[in-house]
Amino acid sequence: MELYQYIIIVAVLLLIALAVVKINRKDLKLEFNKLVDLLGGKDNILSTEVEMSRFKVTLKDISKANKDGILKLGAKGVVEIDDQLKIILGQDAKKIKKYIDDLK
Repeated sequence: MELYQYIIIVAVLLLIALAVVKINRKDLKLEFNKLVDLLGGKDNILSTEVEMSRFKVTLKDISKANKDGILKLGAKGVVEIDDQLKIILGQDAKKIKKYIDDLK
């Protein structure tokens, strides 16, 4: 086989791999919108912080938050302390903070 044939094969394999990854990856923006809704909407969110894999959010009205829904969305845990929720999200915690901060 010629070198250009190997290059074409590698390029096709890379395209297939990228397509598989894209299909398997969830639409983060859609999930972030769902999370905002589960927190009672963007107007209910006063402030956000990130501590490692934990996303901490201070809410105007904690009763508007749907903790079960947040867990079903993929959170590893949710802890309520006064008017705050600490949500264990993993590596997406920083992305979610940025997304919510950009909404305001």
